[in-house]
Amino acid sequence: MSELNDLYQSVILDHNRRPRNYGELAEADGKAEGRNSLCGDELTVWVKRDGGTIADVRFVGHGCAISKASASLMTQAVKGKPIDEAEQVFERFHALVTGRTKESEGLGSLAALGGVSRFPIRVKCASLAWHTLRRALGTDAVATDAPVSTE
Repeated sequence: MSELNDLYQSVILDHNRRPRNYGELAEADGKAEGRNSLCGDELTVWVKRDGGTIADVRFVGHGCAISKASASLMTQAVKGKPIDEAEQVFERFHALVTGRTKESEGLGSLAALGGVSRFPIRVKCASLAWHTLRRALGTDAVATDAPVSTE
């Protein structure tokens, strides 16, 4: 199990150091800002739709390694996917990081963030980008536990 933890840690560190899909998206048709007031993580997510598909998604922001890596991994996981499929990925991911399940099959590299379920304060760091994406898409009915504030 130690080798798996080492692999997961290296995935998180890699995405923190070299985030994918980082930068503004000029032709976006959706944008939301998210902030985790508990630790100071802040990010902005831009999305470009093509019908019911997420044609492109990008982010900028700063914060802890978990927050930045999660945003990077999220963009890779949802880019090119139908919005309803991206929503299903979010639900599975959120269940994993909140500890409601240990099942990570089908989540690919997102499984690297499953360990945050042992640290409840870090769940908000891992889910910030996802809640912000949902706001950018207009699919997030403001949840009572959402760590996102839009400004």
